[in-house]
Amino acid sequence: METKLKIAIVQDWFTLDGGAEKVCRELINVYPDADIYSLIDFLSEEDREKILAGKKSQTSIIQGLPFARKFYRYYLNLFPYAIEQINLEKYDLIISSSYSVAKGVLCHSEQMHISYCHSPMRYIWDLYFQYIQKPKWYNWPINYFIRKSISKLRIWDVISSNRVDYFIANSQNVANRIKKVYQRDAKVIYPPLYTERYKLQEQKQDYFITASRLVSYKRVDLIIQAFQSLPNEKLVIVGKGPELNRIKKLASKSSNIEVKGFVEQQEYSELIQNAKAFINASFEDFGIAPVEAQACGTPVIGYAKGGILETTKENKTAIYFRKQDAISIQNAIQTFNQSELWSASEIRQFALTFSNERFRTEIEEFVSQCLQS
Repeated sequence: METKLKIAIVQDWFTLDGGAEKVCRELINVYPDADIYSLIDFLSEEDREKILAGKKSQTSIIQGLPFARKFYRYYLNLFPYAIEQINLEKYDLIISSSYSVAKGVLCHSEQMHISYCHSPMRYIWDLYFQYIQKPKWYNWPINYFIRKSISKLRIWDVISSNRVDYFIANSQNVANRIKKVYQRDAKVIYPPLYTERYKLQEQKQDYFITASRLVSYKRVDLIIQAFQSLPNEKLVIVGKGPELNRIKKLASKSSNIEVKGFVEQQEYSELIQNAKAFINASFEDFGIAPVEAQACGTPVIGYAKGGILETTKENKTAIYFRKQDAISIQNAIQTFNQSELWSASEIRQFALTFSNERFRTEIEEFVSQCLQS
């Protein structure tokens, strides 16, 4: 009789229902008997049911530290130590969903570790100088210690990549980054799209939309600047994050820009279904929101770099702009307005190739191949 594998799924943390959490949800659907581990788990009961099928992940020492619920990122220096204290020695297969330190769990020689890598840590590699020169830290003595800590973290990050037997990347863009940083090859398996949430809408309303976590690298500020020069065009902004107040302040200067903040799933689906185009100004690893928009038959106006080049088709599902500035966005909007009618049904058909069923099949096939090798 074939012995049943003992499987552990390791995620960096659980705080909200985001892109990495959708991947983790599908991993649990594929391996429902797996045990779940993370640095911290502060999910609401509603999100826990959606993401973890009601399970609670087993957490690290970070969970019990003061103010960890809100300020867990301030314990960054402790992350490597904390992830290495999670004991997984009883498992045969470990699958990590990692964009920080989850891939760094300790494994012994008889275990297999497959890491679904959303990206090597962007804030210590390709976005380092954007993060380190924030005004509140710049020219302060603490800046030196932050730089020194990140330097040590880079060393740990590369060393810990050797604990992974097989890497999966969420895009070719990230696979290239894994090769650059870790000198490792990665299988590309695109993240899952929950197609049942998004319905085809062929009759669009007269507004544009952007939706993302409101952090600096998403460059929502550039989109706002573009629309401030297009007073006859309406923009709706959806999302929450540390930049929310700044975004609201910038948008308050223009009556044609509405900041919705966080909205529930049903309202979000309706907003992207009815928008005439979705705007993406960031350099994304993959970028699930543009795919969600296309699933509604909504075309994309996107910055032509990173994952967007894999998740859209130029002049069929999207119009690109090639400089990350407000003028380029403005020009792309004007080009879009002058273009011929888009086929909403064809746009949706392209998006459906990123379904969660496809994700589950590809994950199962790849894991099976690794176990047999």
